[in-house]
Amino acid sequence: MTDKPADAPRIEFPCRYPIKVIGTAEEGFADLVVRIVEQHAPGGETRLIEVLDSKNGRFLSVRLEIHATGPEQLQALHAELKATGKVHMVL
Repeated sequence: MTDKPADAPRIEFPCRYPIKVIGTAEEGFADLVVRIVEQHAPGGETRLIEVLDSKNGRFLSVRLEIHATGPEQLQALHAELKATGKVHMVL
């Protein structure tokens, strides 16, 4: 008998959705992230949770929670964040 891998959990939209964006620690990075996120989740549904420096100060992480409406919204948000050239990871 073989173990079948568990299916990935399905997200039911709309929902509150946490996002963590990691990028180069520089002036204005958190504002840039918030501005892009608000374009994709308009209407004041974005909540900034925290902004943290890495141990060596080279990176910054920005944690937010948005009102997600569907996978297309999340894909477009991820693509625009990565296109800045300042974002290293979106979790």
